[in-house]
Amino acid sequence: MKTFAIIGVAAAALVAVGVGIYRAHNNAVPTVYFTRDISPDGLVRAYHASGWQPANGPVGVKMSTGEPPASNYLRPELISDLIQDVNGTIVECNTAYDGRRAQSAEHWKVIREHGFLDVAPVDIQDEEGDLAIPVPNPLRISENYVGTHFANYPSYIILSHFKGHQMAGYGGALKNISIGFGSRMGKSWIHSGGTSKTNPWGGEQDAFLDSMADASAAVIDYVGADNMLYINVLNRISIDCDCNGNPAEPDIHDIGILVSTDPVAIDQAGIDMITAAPNNAALLNRIAERNGLRTIEAAEKHNLGSRKYKLIDLDK
Repeated sequence: MKTFAIIGVAAAALVAVGVGIYRAHNNAVPTVYFTRDISPDGLVRAYHASGWQPANGPVGVKMSTGEPPASNYLRPELISDLIQDVNGTIVECNTAYDGRRAQSAEHWKVIREHGFLDVAPVDIQDEEGDLAIPVPNPLRISENYVGTHFANYPSYIILSHFKGHQMAGYGGALKNISIGFGSRMGKSWIHSGGTSKTNPWGGEQDAFLDSMADASAAVIDYVGADNMLYINVLNRISIDCDCNGNPAEPDIHDIGILVSTDPVAIDQAGIDMITAAPNNAALLNRIAERNGLRTIEAAEKHNLGSRKYKLIDLDK
């Protein structure tokens, strides 16, 4: 394949291949695998192309169970073959906002209504409380709060719907391992930039974005970088997150599936792809208004990965 240096997000093309800086945990060039086939077969094929193998023991598949009634969460029929392939358990936490997934009893009803229990076991990780894990070299917060069940899984697949977000600008792998893994208390702690464990609202924006990078660093440090794989599905790409039960209708057509062992590279690849996509103005404006790229920049400062990467097109 040809290689091109990616100089800024706006210059990136769909087929661009970055010149690697480093891979945070082994100094190799980070690779991102891509397929346009958004289907159960395409998802499994992209997973196997990565060559990643989970550690011995239970495999957690971290994903959003979706806020009712009409969010764009990844549907069970799309993800079920992958989860069964790895004998995985869908893992999730309760929300900090007062929707239907804020408390476990109602959250379980949503999980059942959305069909996830029909395809895999599910674990609400903060159902029995919080676990504090340290943040290495923190930018804003020195501790991250996840659910106690987080410690039960030696490896994780981070299965994210890549889309916009009302507060973070965009949501992908880094949001899923920070806010996503955060317990209800932990989500407030991150959102507030480390000023409140009960109120997620009203914090300083850049402190929130930096705290997501801090929380991501804590999760990766605890689990081990080699024990985590990241998958971003770029379909129904609304400006709103799956925590919004009535999101804006997507402007961007379905793009495909990205897989990588590097959380920074995979999110940067998603940003590059939506930057090259038609009808992207609303989402790019949302990201700019929320300073959303700061989280990727802060994660790179944490040495979690590289914003430059090698893209392997599995359809070629």
